[in-house]
Amino acid sequence: MEKQEKTKLAKEETGAREQLEHAKRGSVGQVLMRCARLVNEEGLERVSKKVGVRLRPAHTALFPHIDLEGTRLTTLAERMGVSKQAVGQLVEELVSWGVLERVVDPEDRRARKIHFVGGAQALMEGLQVLGEVEGELAEALGEEDWQHLRVLLVRLLGVLEHREISH
Repeated sequence: MEKQEKTKLAKEETGAREQLEHAKRGSVGQVLMRCARLVNEEGLERVSKKVGVRLRPAHTALFPHIDLEGTRLTTLAERMGVSKQAVGQLVEELVSWGVLERVVDPEDRRARKIHFVGGAQALMEGLQVLGEVEGELAEALGEEDWQHLRVLLVRLLGVLEHREISH
């Protein structure tokens, strides 16, 4: 390939990348997902240091689906939209690290429920870490903008939780 052709292809690639990045930044959904990922990564890093195990995003994707009174593995799989085996692997890792535990379900002694070791206190510690990250972000954005963002996101969450988005 000639030098001129290579230069032309490189410019086209650069233009396509810039166009894609512009489109992604123009999409509120893309920006929300990227922000959520970065906040999650920061929180994971801090919690991992605190508990001494390397938590991954797959682990934290599981956490919101675990009820305080415990949740059956099949229910976790349904809530996450993944196989029972996939959830089972995550739970097994977290049990071996002492983050989760399996306890007998009082309603059906043959079944087990997945609980956080430390219950509500463990959840509060995780939320405290998120609070620290959010405090730093609020400082960076300014308190007024941070509160405005929070109000808008809570409103958006309410809309998304209470209606179906048409396809």
